[in-house]
Amino acid sequence: MTTTATQAARPNSHAAFTLAKAVIPGGVNSPARAFGGVGGEPIFFASAQGQRLTDIDGHTYLDYIGSWGPMILGHRHPRVVAAIERALATGTSYGAPTEAESRLAEIIIDAVPSIEKVRLVSSGTEAAMSAVRLARGFTGREVIVKFAGNYHGHVDSLLVAAGSSAATLGVPDSPGITKGTAQDTVVLEYNEPHELEELFATRGGQIAAVLLEPVVGNMGLVVPTREFLETARRLTAQHGALLVFDEVMTGFRLALGGAQELLGVTPDITTLGKIVGGGLPLAAYGGRADVMNHVLPAGKVFQAGTLAGNPLAVAAGTATLEELRDQSPYAQLERHGARLEAGFRAAAAAAGVPVWIARVGSMMTMFFQRGPETVPVTGWKTASQSDTARYGRFFWAMIDRGVYLPCSQYEALFFSSAHTDADIEATITAARDALAAF
Repeated sequence: MTTTATQAARPNSHAAFTLAKAVIPGGVNSPARAFGGVGGEPIFFASAQGQRLTDIDGHTYLDYIGSWGPMILGHRHPRVVAAIERALATGTSYGAPTEAESRLAEIIIDAVPSIEKVRLVSSGTEAAMSAVRLARGFTGREVIVKFAGNYHGHVDSLLVAAGSSAATLGVPDSPGITKGTAQDTVVLEYNEPHELEELFATRGGQIAAVLLEPVVGNMGLVVPTREFLETARRLTAQHGALLVFDEVMTGFRLALGGAQELLGVTPDITTLGKIVGGGLPLAAYGGRADVMNHVLPAGKVFQAGTLAGNPLAVAAGTATLEELRDQSPYAQLERHGARLEAGFRAAAAAAGVPVWIARVGSMMTMFFQRGPETVPVTGWKTASQSDTARYGRFFWAMIDRGVYLPCSQYEALFFSSAHTDADIEATITAARDALAAF
């Protein structure tokens, strides 16, 4: 994986990681940051601006993580920074309603096709947990259907065959989750509509919700088939279950209205995170008004949060969504994405390295293949066959060339509207050089 020379070039990161391990489990506050999928030690950062990150040793990188998705406008966008500063001047938390919360809710409702009412929370995990409870409370049923490799936060009942860092670290199921907690979660293979057909034929009256990422980002990027999404929509409607889209990653990223706008399939409930908070801790879940009206205090399904609708996070989220609405960077993001995809594909072909590249808009994954043949990645069965060791070598080779990619084969890369044509070309050149060295 990484070389001694690579580690020696970052002595301050090494010292920081040594200290962090003494006071924080594993030295990180989220396993996605642990570099478990690429080896070596995590890099510690000091600052960010636009499309670039600077580490504590003074190295600067083109950023293709964007804080795992939120920074679609780039780091420290002037409109977002100004909004945070205005909010900071009046207070950081009230534990009481503000008008700003309603303004953000209106923007979300206007943008996302499925949402008629929305509740703000503090994290994507909290949004998923609340959506599942609401689905059960609304339907009076218990069974939740999820898909292998789809990650919906560290909710006990959903941390089964999960993606993201659970897949990266080889821990699809976590100690501390009881059999009773997980027994009402049914796990199917993504993009296999016949499995949904068979399950609903036998247990349709027990299913509260089908929960899925409409475009998967947590086992690497996996694109859904039209048949799969339409089958999920048809069967849930037919059997009185709810269709829940986890758009924590894809919301406002693939289009202003998220993957559901792009794909033309409307769920009953949607969970949002990352971009909706503009880089600060904020998430949301929303959907049909008759469903959302079951949430306390309008209904009886309990959900609460002391810092929900935090004024700084609401300010950052509102400014971000307004900028996306007013300036619409999606055509530019698609153009840059298409160029980056073509460049990576050509670089891999020239080097004789077999890869499967999947992309939607400004999200992309290059899956390194174990054998000589390229196998399409359509779900966890095929994603899990990726050559993670080869990806690790590619990751460090790109780091040495000033490009910061996801530290796992099983995470999607993200880029921002701050990336330029020159940045994309520089990244392609770095990939060509890195792959040629294989």
